[in-house]
Amino acid sequence: MEDFKLEEIHKRIGLNVAKYRKEKGLSQLDLSLQLGHKSVSIVASAERFYKGKHFNINHLFQIAHILDIEVCELLKWIIYFLNLNPLVKSKEA
Repeated sequence: MEDFKLEEIHKRIGLNVAKYRKEKGLSQLDLSLQLGHKSVSIVASAERFYKGKHFNINHLFQIAHILDIEVCELLKWIIYFLNLNPLVKSKEA
């Protein structure tokens, strides 16, 4: 997968985390603290893909647990992107 596509995936995951975090009424600091971080920087940066910062798979499972959602909710757009992107499909064939 090309880098620019991976960046889009990280950006979309960050947007999804922000969406569900807000729906649950949590601030970035609240989520950061529940993830075991002392500052908001990891969540704030990863939600915006600031300087390439992104959530890792462990973060995603922890976030899903904290937000009481399935981890696949955070990945929905990725599945859509991979299924509809003709460049990805052509490489699989």
